[in-house]
Amino acid sequence: MTLDSNPSFANPAQIWNSRFSTDGYVFGTEPNDWLRRHASVWKSGSTILCVADGEGRNSVWLAGQGHNVDAFDISEVGVGKARRLAEQYHVNVNYSISGCDDFEWRPNHYDGVAAIFVQFADPVLRSRLFENMARSLKPGGSLVLVGYTPKQLDYGTGGPSVLSHLYTPEMLREAFGSLDIQVLEAYEAELAEGDGHKGRSAIIGLIGARTD
Repeated sequence: MTLDSNPSFANPAQIWNSRFSTDGYVFGTEPNDWLRRHASVWKSGSTILCVADGEGRNSVWLAGQGHNVDAFDISEVGVGKARRLAEQYHVNVNYSISGCDDFEWRPNHYDGVAAIFVQFADPVLRSRLFENMARSLKPGGSLVLVGYTPKQLDYGTGGPSVLSHLYTPEMLREAFGSLDIQVLEAYEAELAEGDGHKGRSAIIGLIGARTD
């Protein structure tokens, strides 16, 4: 999970290592609901990348669905917990410790990319990240993305407190203009993802496919 110029996130690896240095899992061990509901866009045995995967709840679940999963996060503590979670569930995930700019992005490589609440990048870094995500999809591959909208600032139940890091339909349509956007839905829900995402939340989800 990479961060912007916000002083509170001057050292993102240190911040996330500290946050993940707890006995429990900050965002729980169950997969995100948007991901669970829309993972059917990928056939079993797909090669999927989980971006800024944290403590591994989403990558482990996808591997348990029969997919070949790569995942990365900037936090070595988070990745260590993800590896232990994968062992607990008897699945294999190819984990790496990396920031979003440092990850070895491979064009035309993945059947799927999962980006679940990856909202700690400023607009410039986010533009590079989203471009890499779209480019890494094979033709026919699909992106599953979910994040918070600006209304989330009213709830304060998770996510960044910086307006520029939150998602709007217009921003996502522009960012993923190279994809066929099949679903783009802003909605509200009660989240119960550990202590990190807990309570009424303003969310937006996207499903996009590469067609070229």
